[in-house]
Amino acid sequence: PNIWNSQERDMADVKINDNGPYVISGDVTIVDAEGNKFSWTGSAAALCRCGQSDNKPFCDGTHRKVGFSSEPRPE
Repeated sequence: PNIWNSQERDMADVKINDNGPYVISGDVTIVDAEGNKFSWTGSAAALCRCGQSDNKPFCDGTHRKVGFSSEPRPE
């Protein structure tokens, strides 16, 4: 299926955690810029926002060690 066509997939939820990762839950496929799929299992994935994870694109908790700070809110 076309991963960009929402009509072909159920909607996923993305939660932006304060000072932490994006947590994506639902029917998602995570691919790199070339379309290669990342291997992961489960119903949710935490994606790094701080840029310091040793397990990119996934969060490894390093944001706590480096003092990452971001609390976005909709306007």
